[in-house]
Amino acid sequence: MNLHALLLVLVTLVWGTTFPLLKSAAQHLSGLEISVVRFFVAAICMSPFAWKQNRTTWRDGALLGGVGLISYVSQAYGLQFISSNRSAFLTSLNVLFVPFLAWMIGSKLSLKVFLASALACVGIGLMSWEGGSNWFGDGATLISALSYATYVLLLSRLSKKHTARSLAATQIVMMALIGAFIIPFEGGTQLASLPDRLLPVFPIILFLGVVATAGMLFLQAIGQQRVSAAKAALIYALEPAFASLFSWMWLNEQLTQRAALGGALVVIAVVFSEW
Repeated sequence: MNLHALLLVLVTLVWGTTFPLLKSAAQHLSGLEISVVRFFVAAICMSPFAWKQNRTTWRDGALLGGVGLISYVSQAYGLQFISSNRSAFLTSLNVLFVPFLAWMIGSKLSLKVFLASALACVGIGLMSWEGGSNWFGDGATLISALSYATYVLLLSRLSKKHTARSLAATQIVMMALIGAFIIPFEGGTQLASLPDRLLPVFPIILFLGVVATAGMLFLQAIGQQRVSAAKAALIYALEPAFASLFSWMWLNEQLTQRAALGGALVVIAVVFSEW
């Protein structure tokens, strides 16, 4: 596995911590509020690298930011209704969405990558699937998975046209601006009480903004310069394995032998795709 692929593995490790953290933050903030505040924190970190970019970089950053924001917001919204394990499984369906969407727009569908993706989904199913379905939570999380699959495809194409730092900076700033524009229209948002509700989860938001958003989107942009969209999505399938581990450690969610077997299948699938 090359350095760029290893960077994406690191990204999935850090993102795996966000499922239980989002679950905790959702007790005080809405999904949109969490997303907007974390992107404002990330935008503050990345703003020095964004202001001098040209119009093309801002355009591509806005496209990535808009699609990415849909994925983040819908995932955070879904976590208000379903467990972090179930969210991890449904989100991971982007592993299958990516090669199919790529095939629909003219890319070659690799049999090996498709089989590895299917094996990864089986593993994630064993690891994360459980009862407790909810139409709102499941529907929002599936929208998140489809949006993220689209994001991965766009990033693979656009990351070759810009530096990783400029692309990450502009999309993060655009995510913050778009989120700030739409948050007053969310029915459940109470802006007057936002500071009071933010205070108990501020360390979580700080980690989500600085590390999980600014840092990881930058590393993701670097990694996908040399890793195809389908293989990148397969590597991201490791995220639910990390999410289940951290949910078990922090939220006392169940981690069974079946989950361990599922995690092993995901690892096998990733190794198989790189073999």
